[in-house]
Amino acid sequence: MVRDVNYFGTMMVASGYADGMVSGSVHTTAATIRPAFEIIKTVPEVSVASSVFFMLLADRVLVYGDCAVNPDPDAAQLADIALSSARTAAAFGIEPRVAMLSYSTGSSGAGADVEKVAAATALVRERRPDLPVEGPIQYDAAIDPAVAATKLPGSAVAGQATVFVFPDLNTGNNTYKAVQRSANAVAVGPVMQGLRRPVNDLSRGATVKDIINTVAITAIQAGVK
Repeated sequence: MVRDVNYFGTMMVASGYADGMVSGSVHTTAATIRPAFEIIKTVPEVSVASSVFFMLLADRVLVYGDCAVNPDPDAAQLADIALSSARTAAAFGIEPRVAMLSYSTGSSGAGADVEKVAAATALVRERRPDLPVEGPIQYDAAIDPAVAATKLPGSAVAGQATVFVFPDLNTGNNTYKAVQRSANAVAVGPVMQGLRRPVNDLSRGATVKDIINTVAITAIQAGVK
């Protein structure tokens, strides 16, 4: 197994011979990150590794998580994703204001999916009472101050969220691609988070610029304690 370059590289990171690993330009995502899940594993306070995309818009940078790894996280896992995404945002100079996204804002809707997001939001508040977080909240109320003033007045997050946590992979993956294509945003990622050492995946269609960006992100992550 160690003769496989992804396992070999992961072992180098785990053993301290390298500070981080970037792979994926000629390997699948599963082949790239599976060794990290098996060998490096997650930091003690996080139950699940996840990912974010940095969405570079004309006037701001937003953080979207998780759009690449976890298909259907439960409430506890969703809380971990939110906390990891907030830490990643802060590490890259983005003040985290976390929106826990749903098809409901506050109590406007009901259902198991809404209850999951509400439970996750409560866990985030319990673990990080200092972190501005709102949920359940719809995307328009999270990003548009005018909509926020109508749907959730007085919120410290509504209308000015910087970190958007999607309830499942289907929603997150489609949303980041829709924004990327429709708003001409640059999507940087997926950036892995929650691991004890940084390992990041590339698309098999990655350009030289994509690779350089991911290497730079990995180097920054390696310096975050």
